[in-house]
Amino acid sequence: MDALSDVLRLVRLGGAVYLNGDFTAPWCLYGQANAALCGSFLPPAERIVSYHLITEGGCWAALPDDPESAIYVAAGELLVVPQGEAHLLGSSLDITPGPTGELLESQLRNSPGQLMALRYGGGGERTRLVCGFLACDDTLSNPVLSALPRIFKVDMRNDPQSAWLESSLRFAAAEAAEWRVGSAIVLARLSELLFVEAVRRCIDALPSDRKGWLAGVGDRFVGRALALMHAQPAHGWTVDELARKAGLSRSALAQRFTQLLGQPPMQYLAHWRLQIAAQELRGGTKSLAAVADQVGYESEAAFNRAFKREFGMPPAGWRRSRGEMAGVSAAAVAAAGGVDGAFDERGA
Repeated sequence: MDALSDVLRLVRLGGAVYLNGDFTAPWCLYGQANAALCGSFLPPAERIVSYHLITEGGCWAALPDDPESAIYVAAGELLVVPQGEAHLLGSSLDITPGPTGELLESQLRNSPGQLMALRYGGGGERTRLVCGFLACDDTLSNPVLSALPRIFKVDMRNDPQSAWLESSLRFAAAEAAEWRVGSAIVLARLSELLFVEAVRRCIDALPSDRKGWLAGVGDRFVGRALALMHAQPAHGWTVDELARKAGLSRSALAQRFTQLLGQPPMQYLAHWRLQIAAQELRGGTKSLAAVADQVGYESEAAFNRAFKREFGMPPAGWRRSRGEMAGVSAAAVAAAGGVDGAFDERGA
C-alpha cells in the first residue's frame, strides 16, 4: 500500500452531505461544520474536513482571519477546508453574512440526518453548491491533513484524465437536486472519493521547492521509502535497506528525507508505528502485547516506554481514556441540539 492510501486508511474517513444550497447575488454566508451538525449524520469525530462542491455559477471563499486566503471557486471546482475552520462564502465577501442559522436548525431538528435545502440571496446571478464534511480520526497530527493548505480549491473538470470526475460531478448535482432513496449514502461515498482525488491533485500541483509530507510522497525516492515503510511498518527497516530499495545511497536518502519531511527516516517510522498502535488501541480488542508485536516492538515493555513518550501516558491508560472520551463526546453532541455556526452570521 502506498503512503497516502495508508495514512487516509488510518484516519477512517466518513463522509456526509448536509446541504444543497441555491444562492442568488448578492449573498454572503459564514460557515463551519460543528459538532452538533456533524453528530446528526455521523458518529462523533476528532476532526472535521469541510468541503463545498460548486455545481453552477461561482462564489468567493476565504478564512475570516486571513483576507489573503480569498479565492474564487467556479462550477466544477471543489473547495476544501481541511481543518474544518470557519469560512466565508458569497458572491462578495464585503457583504455582511446573512443570519441563516435558525433555518438550518429548524430543518435539522425536524429531519435529523437528512439533506437540508437552503435558498438565500437577492435574486441576481445564481450559484448552486453541495456542502458536506468528512469526519475522521486524528490521533495526533495526521501528516496528510496537517500538510494541506488551510483552504484550497481543486478543478475537477479540465483534465484529459478527468472524464470520470466530470460525470461524477454531474451525477452528484443530479442526486442533490432530485434527492432519491439512497442519495445520502451515494453522495457521502462520492464525497470521500472526491476528497482523496483533491489531495492527489494538490500533491501534483506542489512547486518543486515545496517541503513537507505531501512533497515527500510526491518525490521519486522519498516517496518510495515512505511506501516501503507504510507497506510493512513492523519490518526491521534500516536506512541502508530503504536506500538500497529506493535507489539512492544511504547518506543521500537520509539527507533528502530529512530535508523534505523535517525528520530522519527512522524517527518517522517510529512515530508512524505508534500512530498505528494508537488506532488499534482506540477501536480494537487486541492485547497490548499483540499490538506491540503488530507494530514491530520485540517486547511489551519497550512498546510501553515508546508509547508513553509519544502520548504522555502508557497504552493501557490511553486506551481507557479514549473510551471515556468517546462516551462524553456522544453525550455532548446529543445534548447540543443546534447547528450554530453551520451557516450563520459572522462572529455568532
